[in-house]
Amino acid sequence: QVQLVESGGGLVQAGGSLRLACAASGRTFSIYIMGWFRQAPGKQREFVATIKWSGGSTTYADSTKGRVTISRDNAKNMVYLQMNSLKSEDTAVYYCAAKARWSSGYDYWGQGTQVTVSS
Repeated sequence: QVQLVESGGGLVQAGGSLRLACAASGRTFSIYIMGWFRQAPGKQREFVATIKWSGGSTTYADSTKGRVTISRDNAKNMVYLQMNSLKSEDTAVYYCAAKARWSSGYDYWGQGTQVTVSS
């Protein structure tokens, strides 16, 4: 099992920045990809960014590309999401997720952290 705990959410004005953090614990050796997802009220959960645990290659959703940066610190078992130029439409609960190498989907999810952007 892998446990994921997000932090860093909060209330920020439009144009501001936030840095989310995700702490992974447990069987972290099984992690292949870490991802950030978000779910706004009344909407489906959507992909934000991913990073390979080994190597660090990244992918980004078109909606956030250029405004967010995903990074990791393997030594600390941490993944971060730096978000800049925040917009009201970025308001959502942000979830950290982990995918094992042998899995087709994300096996582990955090409890989420709320990000609210005021206009």
